[in-house]
Amino acid sequence: MPRNRRPQNREEKREEIIAAARRLLIDDGFDSASTARIAKSAGVTVNTIYWYFQDKDELLIAVLDRILAEALATYAEIDGLPLNEQLLWVVDQLEQLHGLVNTVHARVAASSSVDAWHTGFHQLADALFAANLRAAGVAETDLAAMSAIGTFVVEGLLTHKHEAADKRAVIDLLVRSLTTASGPPKAAS
Repeated sequence: MPRNRRPQNREEKREEIIAAARRLLIDDGFDSASTARIAKSAGVTVNTIYWYFQDKDELLIAVLDRILAEALATYAEIDGLPLNEQLLWVVDQLEQLHGLVNTVHARVAASSSVDAWHTGFHQLADALFAANLRAAGVAETDLAAMSAIGTFVVEGLLTHKHEAADKRAVIDLLVRSLTTASGPPKAAS
C-alpha cells in the first residue's frame, strides 16, 4: 500500500532524488545505481524521476553539479593556501569520488550532455589553475601548456595510486617546475 506523504514542493523532492542518486552513484557506480534503485532510495516512483530529469545522464549531471558547487565553496576557503596544498586538496577530493570520475570519463563518449559537463569542468579547472600560475608569475604565453601539464599530473595521480608522501613529492615538484620554468616575463624589445 502506498505510504502517505506530506505535501512537498517540487524543489524539495528534486533535492531528495539528487541526494539518493548521489549516495548510490558514489557507493555503487553508475551501472549498478539503476533508476529503480534511486527511486526506491528517494521514496518515489521511477516515473517521478523522469518527471524531474530527462534521463539518468541528466540526473548524474545534477549530482555532479551539486558536488562541484560544494567543492568550489570549500576551495574558496583554501584559496590562500600555497598552490601545492591546493592541488593536494583537489587530488584528495577527486580520489574520494574515484567512481564518479571514472563514470564521467566512461559516459563522455555515450552522452553529449556528460561530454559538455566534462568539458566545462576542465575549462573551470584550467581557469582556476591558470589564475594560480599567473599569480605565481608564470608568463601568459606559458599558461595553457602549464595548465595542461598540471591536469596530466593530477589525472596521473588519480589513475595510479600513490602513498601520501609520494603524492606530495610529485605535486611539490610539479609546482616548483611550473613556477620556475617560465621565469619572469620577458620585456618587449
